[in-house]
Amino acid sequence: MNSLSIFLGLLIFSFIVTSVAIVPFINLLYKLRFQRKKQDDTTDVFGEATPIFNKLHKKKEGTPIGGGLLIVMVVSFLFAFILPLMQLFGIDVTSVYANHQAEVNVIFFTFLSFSILGLYDDIKKFFGFEKSGFFGLRMKVKLIIQIILALIISMMLYFQLGISFLYIPFIGTFYMGWLYIPFATFVIVAFANAVNITDGLDGLASGVLMISLFGLWILSTSILDIPISVFLALWIGSLISFLYFNVYPARIMMGDVGALSFGATLAVVGLLLGKVAALLVIGFIFVVEVGSSLLQLSSKRLRSKKIFSVSPFHLLLQSHGWEEPKIVQRAWLVQIMLTLFGVWLAVI
Repeated sequence: MNSLSIFLGLLIFSFIVTSVAIVPFINLLYKLRFQRKKQDDTTDVFGEATPIFNKLHKKKEGTPIGGGLLIVMVVSFLFAFILPLMQLFGIDVTSVYANHQAEVNVIFFTFLSFSILGLYDDIKKFFGFEKSGFFGLRMKVKLIIQIILALIISMMLYFQLGISFLYIPFIGTFYMGWLYIPFATFVIVAFANAVNITDGLDGLASGVLMISLFGLWILSTSILDIPISVFLALWIGSLISFLYFNVYPARIMMGDVGALSFGATLAVVGLLLGKVAALLVIGFIFVVEVGSSLLQLSSKRLRSKKIFSVSPFHLLLQSHGWEEPKIVQRAWLVQIMLTLFGVWLAVI
């Protein structure tokens, strides 16, 4: 049995497991009242008021939130179980790193630590602790915790795996030394928040992420990195099942527990593969989303003026009359081409 057949089998298995569990999980979220609340004074991720959000998204009130938790649990359990099982059956778990266990540790730590942070924030939102700050955690506190987690991950990449280089297509490879640590920290935090910001329309973040992961999966299988390939296969399979219930009109939403974890882990996979430039192309929609919000915030703070009538970018399109499914479906099409372009850049 070749590697591709194993990876595809794992993807299908993860899809089936998640599909079996997701309807009972949705029902559980209803029982726990873990649902989108009525938001009278919504603020964006930077604490800025966005009254148009309530007008455009009022119909989403009552939708269960926290679907990312199911994906995290399914993928983590299967990943922890399957890798040792592969070794038990004599399948060679190859990796581009001498210490593949350190690689696994980095993936697990990122996936779980950022999901715990997101879950804590979600719990504070939906169980009456909003008054403590940024509709959950205070933004500054939340950002500081993200930076600390990302710094730990970056140090693991640098000290345990020896990653200290940056490859730029058509230019070459640059040794960064210890500067790789702050660089990787920035990339991880940026993508964690970028996916979180993008998760505003039904199927937008999850669909774009699924297509992005397919691109990284192609790259990981091409270099025979088994731990990353297995992890991505399980993640993609579970995400496809979730997306079935997340498309418009969504029956379940990802929540911070998924968005923060998935964004940070997307960045870490790109760093592990040594394809940061490709990651920026593959994740360009996420970059646009967080970039539009940062530009808006900076302009308000420095110039007391807005650049856009509203941000992030998907909300701007909505305010101009684009229907939600139209935005999402066109984003998927753009993402397919970005992913193909990113993979091409990575392999030339």
